[in-house]
Amino acid sequence: MKRRYVLGPDPDFPYLNENERFSFPFPEESTTNIVAVGGNLSPGMLLSAYEQGIFPWYNPEDPILWQSPDPRFVLFPENLHISTSMKRIFKKNEFTIALDRNFPLVIRYCAQAERPGQNGTWITKDIMDAYMELYRLGWAHSAESYAEGELVGGCYGIRLGRVFFGESMFTKRSNASKAAFITLARTLFADGLAFIDCQVHTDHLESLGGQEMSRRRFLLLLRKTLRERTEQAENIDILDRRGNWDGRFKLEDMSLSGR
Repeated sequence: MKRRYVLGPDPDFPYLNENERFSFPFPEESTTNIVAVGGNLSPGMLLSAYEQGIFPWYNPEDPILWQSPDPRFVLFPENLHISTSMKRIFKKNEFTIALDRNFPLVIRYCAQAERPGQNGTWITKDIMDAYMELYRLGWAHSAESYAEGELVGGCYGIRLGRVFFGESMFTKRSNASKAAFITLARTLFADGLAFIDCQVHTDHLESLGGQEMSRRRFLLLLRKTLRERTEQAENIDILDRRGNWDGRFKLEDMSLSGR
């Protein structure tokens, strides 16, 4: 990458479409969470990053910082925890849950959410535009909680085969984001997902069953899981990208047992 850095995406860096790839430095060779600096947020660049255990996370006054945290925070199917209070919320149908109904509004609300200890948001207009393009292409997905027809909570991320990379969530009503996330997680796990990458620890995600692992272990797991995907049919990702979420699974039929 260039050593002359500009703020945000570099207009001189080549645009990569969804079928083109870029090789980042190996994250395990970095002494910090930051693996690389610069580049842009084109589809091929973002997909390359996720496939290599990296994602963009930077402030508006910075160039693009490509990060791979150590340790990493991950949620496995067997560890998804649904509390007794959340089971009551689902049984009372306090929220109507939808998937991929209004991705643009979800990411906009995520950008507006207040984050204690953070000065502003890292979800800039460039980030929003880039992920909405991934949504248009079928790679990005959202889960949404509605109450009285109003969007009151949600989350979004990227799916690659049997891995989902969670990006951000917001809530305007107590437990709305949890309801959306749990529904998304159950849908994905029922579809054979191996794990959800939650990136970094939060108390919220820990309460849902997330756990820490070293970056090295995470990268080994990621590479193994994505390798299994590429060894299957040539178009194995088509269902992941353009699957009819609501038609494939009836959410009310999924077990709420959890642990």
